[in-house]
Amino acid sequence: MASTEVTDLVRKARESLKAAELLLEHGFADFSASRSYYAMFYAAEAALLSQDLTFSKHSSVISAFGQYFARPERMPKHLHRYLLDAFDLRQVSDYDAPGAIGPERARLTLARAKEFVEVVTDFLKQQGYKE
Repeated sequence: MASTEVTDLVRKARESLKAAELLLEHGFADFSASRSYYAMFYAAEAALLSQDLTFSKHSSVISAFGQYFARPERMPKHLHRYLLDAFDLRQVSDYDAPGAIGPERARLTLARAKEFVEVVTDFLKQQGYKE
C-alpha cells in the first residue's frame, strides 16, 4: 500500500517539475515557483512515507524532513534549506501581488527543486522503491 503511495508522490513531484518549467517558459514566474515548491513537498512526503511517517501540515512535513533526513545526514543538509526557502517563496507567490517573484528567483527555485527530487528519488531507489 505505502509503496504505491510513495510512487504516486514521486510521479506528482516530477509532474510538478514539468509544470514549473512550462510556467516559467511562458512568463509565469510566481506560479512556477509555487509548483517548484510542491515538487519538493511531494518528494519530501514520499521520503517520509517510505519510513512510515505521515503528516497533515506543510510545516510538519518540512520539520520532519529536517529531523529524519537532513540532521542525521541521510540526505544532504542543504536540501532542508531548499525546502524551507521554497516554502517561504510559495507563500509570496501564492498570496502577494502578481509579479512578486522574478524569473531569476523562479529559475533558481526550479533548479533546486530538480536537485531535491533527484536526490530523494535516488534515496528511494536505494530503499527498494521503483519509479
